[in-house]
Amino acid sequence: MKILVTGFDPFGGEAINPALEAIKRLPTTIAGAAVEVLEIPTVFHKSAEVVAAKMRNYQPDVVLCIGQAGGRTGLTPERVAINQDDARIPDNEGNQPIDVAIQADGQAAYFTTLPIKAMVEAIHQVGLPASVSNSAGTFVCNHIMYQVLYLVDKELPQTKAGFMHIPFMMEQVVDKPNQPAMSLTDITRGIEAAITAIVEFHNKDDLAIIGGETH
Repeated sequence: MKILVTGFDPFGGEAINPALEAIKRLPTTIAGAAVEVLEIPTVFHKSAEVVAAKMRNYQPDVVLCIGQAGGRTGLTPERVAINQDDARIPDNEGNQPIDVAIQADGQAAYFTTLPIKAMVEAIHQVGLPASVSNSAGTFVCNHIMYQVLYLVDKELPQTKAGFMHIPFMMEQVVDKPNQPAMSLTDITRGIEAAITAIVEFHNKDDLAIIGGETH
């Protein structure tokens, strides 16, 4: 099995991005699966072009995109991506689309094809906080999740794909009072646990455990 893991470069005035730093630390093999990592730009559409080119060339069985979600306390696999860009801040090339569809011929939303509840449980098993998220936002994280699942829908139906947000790393909150954070070592451990679950549940049904929220 081949797994492609992507991580964004720093954005929003940050000097580092824990997504990129964490994937650089991943072993090249996890649970018997080959792991390939890819840095992608925090730029609408350009990020998708980079990932699409890699997917077409590498033909991965699984794509897991990782992104920073400052303010979250744990690792959060995303359930769904919506066909909407609505940028609160500009991306790294100054683009700030507002209320723009990502793909004119795409579905209103695409649901992950990864075992998100098994991923959450696996992260818990290594002693780290995790939960299912039902909103990937409307910035480049949602954009890349949607674009990858769009490509899967249109061209690569054999590929499973999804997205997981991670918290700030400790170094980022030195000047951010009351912001939650996690060590880079723990973030990497959490991603590795999630990938292990992806391998173990490949072509199996996800765990039927509670993962919903009231609001």
